[in-house]
Amino acid sequence: MFNRILIANRGEIAVRIIRACRELGISPVVVYSEADAKALHVRMADAAVLIGPPPAAQSYLRAEAIVEAALKLKAEAIHPGYGFLSESVKLAEQCAAAGITFIGPPPHAIAAMGGKAEARALAQAAGVPVVPGYDGEDQSDERLIAEARRIGPPLLIKASAGGGGKGMRSVGDLADVLAAIEGARREARAAFGDDRLIIERLVLRPRHVEIQVLADRYGNVVHLGERDCSIQRRHQKVVEEAPSPALTPALRAAMGNAAVAIARAAGYVNAGTVEFILAPNGEFYFLEMNTRLQVEHPVTELVCGYDLVHLQIAIAAGEPLPFRQEDISVRGHAIEVRLYAEDPRTFLPAVGKVALFVAPQGPGVRVDAGLTSGDEVMVHYDPLLAKIIVSGADRPQAVARLRRALREMAVLGPTTNLPLLQAIAEHPAFADGATHTGFLTEHEGIVPPAGPPPREVLVAAAILTVTAEPPARDPLAAVWRLGGDTIPLTFTAHGEHRLRVTPQTVGWHVAGDDHWHVHATLVRRGDYELALDIDGQRRQFFFARANDGWLIGWRGEAYHVQRPAPLTADTVIRTADQNAASFNAPMPGTIVRLHVAVGEQVREGQPLLVLEAMKMEHTIVAPYAGIVRRLPYQAGASVAAGAHLVDLEPLPANEQPD
Repeated sequence: MFNRILIANRGEIAVRIIRACRELGISPVVVYSEADAKALHVRMADAAVLIGPPPAAQSYLRAEAIVEAALKLKAEAIHPGYGFLSESVKLAEQCAAAGITFIGPPPHAIAAMGGKAEARALAQAAGVPVVPGYDGEDQSDERLIAEARRIGPPLLIKASAGGGGKGMRSVGDLADVLAAIEGARREARAAFGDDRLIIERLVLRPRHVEIQVLADRYGNVVHLGERDCSIQRRHQKVVEEAPSPALTPALRAAMGNAAVAIARAAGYVNAGTVEFILAPNGEFYFLEMNTRLQVEHPVTELVCGYDLVHLQIAIAAGEPLPFRQEDISVRGHAIEVRLYAEDPRTFLPAVGKVALFVAPQGPGVRVDAGLTSGDEVMVHYDPLLAKIIVSGADRPQAVARLRRALREMAVLGPTTNLPLLQAIAEHPAFADGATHTGFLTEHEGIVPPAGPPPREVLVAAAILTVTAEPPARDPLAAVWRLGGDTIPLTFTAHGEHRLRVTPQTVGWHVAGDDHWHVHATLVRRGDYELALDIDGQRRQFFFARANDGWLIGWRGEAYHVQRPAPLTADTVIRTADQNAASFNAPMPGTIVRLHVAVGEQVREGQPLLVLEAMKMEHTIVAPYAGIVRRLPYQAGASVAAGAHLVDLEPLPANEQPD
C-alpha cells in the first residue's frame, strides 16, 4: 500500500479522497491554485503545493506541474478525482515516466474510451448497440452539416472529449445546426482543449442509466449495478439514484453484461462507468465511458456496501478485487442531489462568500462538501458545492429522507439551487419514479417565482434586530433597550415590509402592515441559530448578518432581508434613461462572441452576445424588439458581475415587427 498520495483536484472530491486516505493510514497531500490558497482541501491535507494562478488551464490542468508537485512531496501515487485531468492520457503517461502510480486506468484504456468517437467504435466491436450518428475524422462544417441532414432532427451535437454537459447542444431545427456546431466547439475547446464533435440522433424522453464497473490488473471485471441519472439541466446531472426504478432484473443483467464487455474490450483497470441511454421501449444504447470516478459514486457505495475510493487505491497498489460478481448484492435505495451555486430557475452560476453552511444530519444522510462557512465560491471553477446523499430500506423511505434532509439544510450567501432540489424531491412524478432526461424541461417552472418572505421569516428578522447590539446608525435601538414603546421596523425583500414590535412581559407582539399579528418568544439565539415560539409553534431558523440586514435560512430556503439605509442625497438621485434598457452581466466572465452591431435592429428573443463563465456559455437575448445603441465591450473582453453589456432601445409600438 502507498504511504503518500497526491490528490490532483479541489473541492468536494478532493476532500472525499483525503478522508479515504486518512482511513487507510495514507498521508494525503494536495495541489492548489492561488485562488484556493485557503480552500478546505488545502486546510485538511498534510502538505500542499501551489501550482499556478486561478484559471484551471494555468493550474489544475497542468500535468507537468502536478507530477512535479508529487515528486517534491514524495508522493508515490496521484489520484485525479473527477474533472480536470482525471481522463488525461498525458497525466497517466507522465506519472508512469516519473515512477508514480496513476490511480486510474492505464493510458491505452483512457485513449480508447476518452474520446466518444473511439468509444463508440469499441462498443460496436464488442457487440453493444450505439445511438445512430456520426463520429468521423472529417470535422469540417460542411461534413457535419451534411451528416446532420442525413441523420435528421432532433439531434444532439456534443464534444468528443470530456463530459459534464460541456460542449453539448440539442438541435430541433436544421437551420440552427451551424450555430450549435460553433458554440459546442468553442465550449469544448475551452473546457477540454479538444474541439472534435459527434452528432447523434436525439432519443426523446430517455433515461440516462449508467453501470459502475471495477477491474483489477489480473483480468477480473465486475459491475456494481446501475445508477439512474435522468434528471439533468443543460445535460448535466442534478439527481442520481441507485437502483434505477425503471430496470427489470433481466434488463439490469443485460446492461451489466454489456458494461463488463466494454471494459474488457478496452483492457480496463480500476473504477469506471459505462453510460447508456435507455429508450422508453426498453432498448438501450451505449453513450460513453467515463474512465474515472463519478460524481455520483456515493449512491453505489450506499447500496452495495463498498468504498469505491478505497477500492481504487487498492487496485492501483496491485491488489486483486476482493469479491466476485456473484458476491455483489444491492440492498435498499440511495439518492444523491447536487448542490450548485446557481440560480434555481435560470441555472446561471453564482459566486460569493458562504456566510453559513449547515449540513443536514440524522439517519441515512451523508453530505460530501468541499467548503465550510466563510469559504468563497469563485468564478474560475465548477459551481458544485456539495452532494446530499440519502439512503433507505426502499425508494419511498429514501425519498422521504431526502425531503427531510433538504428542509434541514441552510446555505446563506451565494444563491444556490436548493429550492430546485426541494421542488424535485416534492414532485409527484419524482415520487413515482417517472423521470427522464427532459424532466426539468417538461416541468418548466417547477420552482415558483421568487416572492416576499413568509411571515415567520419577517418575525425572525424582527427578533434578530431587536435582540442584537444596537447598530450605531439606528437611534431607535437605544429606545428599544429602554424597553417601553412600540418600535417600527422596515425590511425590504421583494417589496417593503413594515412591522411594529412591542415588548411584553414575556416576548414580543409583532404586527405586520397587512393586518397580521403574532406573539413571539425567544427560545434560543446562538451564533447562527435562532429558535422562536410563534403563537405556540416552535420554529428554527439559521442566520448570518449581512451588511444591509440579515441572511435567514428556513426550511431549506434562503432569504436576504434588508434594512433600509439612512436617506441621503445619493439615494434619491436617478439618472437612468427611461427609454433604454440596460443589460448587466449575471456573473464575471468573458465575452466570446457578439451577434449584433451598434445600430442594428433586433427582434425579441434574438441572441445579442455570448458570455462564458464557470466553463459554460450563456447567451444574452433581446427581451423585446429594439435597436442596439451601444456595445461597451468587444469579443474577448473580461467583464465583472453586473457589468453593463448592451443598450437596447425599444422600438416604438407602430414599428414593432409582425
